[in-house]
Amino acid sequence: MNKFWSPAIQSLVPYTPGEQPRIDGLTKLNTNENPYPPSPAVEHAIKHFSVERLRLYPDPDAGRLKDALASEYKLNREQIFVGNGSDEVLALAFMAFFRQTRPLLMPEISYSFYDVYANLFEIDYKKIPLDESFRVQLSDYSHENGGIIFANPNAPTGIAIELADIEALLKRNTESLVLVDEAYVDFGAESATSLVNKYPNVLVVQTFSKSRSLAGLRIGYAFGHPELIEALERVKNSFNSYPLDMFAIEAGCASLSDRAYLNKTCQQIIATRERSAEALEALNFVVCPSSTNFLFAHHRTLTGAELMTYLRERKILVRHFNKPEIANYLRITVGTDEEMERLIAALKAHPNIAS
Repeated sequence: MNKFWSPAIQSLVPYTPGEQPRIDGLTKLNTNENPYPPSPAVEHAIKHFSVERLRLYPDPDAGRLKDALASEYKLNREQIFVGNGSDEVLALAFMAFFRQTRPLLMPEISYSFYDVYANLFEIDYKKIPLDESFRVQLSDYSHENGGIIFANPNAPTGIAIELADIEALLKRNTESLVLVDEAYVDFGAESATSLVNKYPNVLVVQTFSKSRSLAGLRIGYAFGHPELIEALERVKNSFNSYPLDMFAIEAGCASLSDRAYLNKTCQQIIATRERSAEALEALNFVVCPSSTNFLFAHHRTLTGAELMTYLRERKILVRHFNKPEIANYLRITVGTDEEMERLIAALKAHPNIAS
């Protein structure tokens, strides 16, 4: 039936998300979900939500959520955009800013949705290699461009970029937008939000899915100069004028009211991450330094595909990317202490892993 398809999508390769299987006894460490529930304030807000309100449309501007974000991050409402998950915010940003005559610059190894959006919107792009340590070197982003995008910390490597390096890039690159995708920033990196009032060409994108444990409600947002936010609003209102439902707005506001809970769970994940990295290194893994809620690691003698299959047979899911540069690596979500102990125990039982 593809004779009815538009020509532009004939060769389109969609993004492939991590598996979401429904299997009893599964240890799921493949999609970077938070192992802890949302703040109790979120549960309270949803329990006391009036179902009668659902006959009405939600606020198309999500004004309460913007005000809560503005208060939390010391910005003005006019500097804030919200959308249906950070993926939608990124898609709107690609439409609003990157359809230029010059190529978009992005890391060679990064979030694979960037390629998908560039191809979907027919945006020319150039990939910049990482260095030998899998680090994004922003000093390499000196080519003529119609925009620059990168994740900080990077995904799937988990390695953070210094804020000073981002600011140095903004000082050099003044004629195009620099988008900093901060999905994992709360787990150990320094946010570029502090640069929003200094540089009119930086857009910082974050999400409630990771550190705030609200992946199921799809809440994303962006910080930037009011003229950048106006462009995003223009595209959004030409595409979907009601992106966030009432539950998402209520839950987002409640989550923002509980900074203590956010800090507590992030510190729990960081502590588990560091212990797990040490345990993997003791099993002859090489682990990239992570500032995220996952670990990116390869074994010195066993392939990534073999280990992924081995763990899957033991009902432990991790993520493997079939790309030549990282084919031997596994991306392992940081779960609870018990889940990570189960992973380490399974690896210790492998006959060819030396401890």
